[in-house]
Amino acid sequence: MKPIRSTPLLALALVTACAGSSAPSQATSDSAASAAAPVAYTIDSDPQDSVIFEQRMSLSKSQRMDTLPIGEIVVRMGRTFVGAPYIPGSLEAPGTEHLVVNLRSFDCVTFVENSLALARTIRDHGDYHHFQRELVHIRYRAGRLGEYPSRLHYFSDWIADNERKGIMRNMTRDLGGAADPEPIRFMTSHVPSYRQLSDTAFVRTIAAQEQQLTRAGHFVLPEGAIAGAAARIQNGDVIAAATTVPGLDIAHTGIALWENGQLRLMHAPLVGTMVQISETTIADRIIAAKTQDGIMVARPR
Repeated sequence: MKPIRSTPLLALALVTACAGSSAPSQATSDSAASAAAPVAYTIDSDPQDSVIFEQRMSLSKSQRMDTLPIGEIVVRMGRTFVGAPYIPGSLEAPGTEHLVVNLRSFDCVTFVENSLALARTIRDHGDYHHFQRELVHIRYRAGRLGEYPSRLHYFSDWIADNERKGIMRNMTRDLGGAADPEPIRFMTSHVPSYRQLSDTAFVRTIAAQEQQLTRAGHFVLPEGAIAGAAARIQNGDVIAAATTVPGLDIAHTGIALWENGQLRLMHAPLVGTMVQISETTIADRIIAAKTQDGIMVARPR
C-alpha cells in the first residue's frame, strides 16, 4: 500500500502488499452490512470515477450480473479494468486518512478492493454512494474509517477482518495451508519509509496490531501444493502471495481466474504498467517468484 521510498525491499511492501483528485466531499458510512455505527469521512475522488462507476453499472444491468454468484461478478468487474494503468501507493494521498476513490488506475490491493466493492454494489442494487460505503467497509478495520492505523495495512489482517465482517471466507487452511510462524513487524521495522509513522502514537498502535497478528497467526498454502489445490479455487477468489521478506506477510494480491482450463491471476502487477491477466498459472507464477513462497486464498461471500 504505501512505502514512500522505492528501494527493492520496500517496493515489495506495497500493502505492505503492493496502495489525484478533486476537492474532497463528506459522506457517512451506514452500510447495512457493517456492524459499525455511522461515521463521517472525507472522500478524495475525481468526477471521472462516478462516470466509470455508472458505465460499470450499465454493463452489469445489460448482462444481469446481479443474478450471478459474487465471485463471478468480481471476475467480470475485474476484467473491465484489464489494461488500466498500474500506479503504486494509490492510497497514499496527502493529508490525514480519508477515503480514496480511484477507478482510473490501481495498485494490486486497490484493484482487488474496487472489483469486490463493485460486485457487492451490483448484488445489492446500490448506487455510487453505496459503492463508496462498500470501499470503507472492506478497506478499514471493522468497517470504520478513522486515523491511519484504522486501514488494514497487512493483507493477512485484511483477510481476517473481512472474514469477521462476513465479506470473505478464508479458504487457505481448508486447501491444505500450513501455519506461518514468521512474526509480522515490517512497518515498525521501516518506520522512516512511512510518512504517517512520524506520529509516534501511530507507531505504537501499529506495533500492537503487529503483535496481535503474530499471536493470531495465519496459514499459507505452500508453493508446491498450489497446483494440487487449484481445482478447488474458484473464479473471483482473492489470491494473496506470501513473501519471504522478513517481517512481511503478503507481497502481492490479485483475483483468481479460470481461463482455457488454467488457473491464472488477474492483477495489477508491481513489475508491469497495467492491470493484466498472468500468462502463466498461479502455481507457476509463485514458483518463479524468488521472494514468494505460497498463497492465501479468500472467497467472497
